[in-house]
Amino acid sequence: MLNYFCHLKTGKVILWCYLIWYLITVYHYFDPSPAIWLNSLGISGVIGFALLLSVSSSGIKSTDHWQTFRLFLMPFCVSSFSSLIKGRGFILIAPPSVSELVITAGSCIAFVSFVFALKQISRNP
Repeated sequence: MLNYFCHLKTGKVILWCYLIWYLITVYHYFDPSPAIWLNSLGISGVIGFALLLSVSSSGIKSTDHWQTFRLFLMPFCVSSFSSLIKGRGFILIAPPSVSELVITAGSCIAFVSFVFALKQISRNP
């Protein structure tokens, strides 16, 4: 697992930060309403399929299963994130509470620092 994080490219580090931000927001603002999660699944299916078509050179066959998973996960996360923060005082994606913002942004910074440290260690054994 450390080897995976050690070799992460910048784009994937950013995607991990998106996931961290999303998960912390879901933790703070979770709503068990089935409508939110079912709507998000529906949007994920429709948009994920369209994204899959857009990145496929011929048809919908994809050999990168993680990429396919991400193509469906991202619309789900965006849709559910939007539903969870609606009317909660967010500024763009920033939570209204300074403490929540510090926790969320700090977690992303800690992750990036962790990956950077692993990369430095692997270059200088």
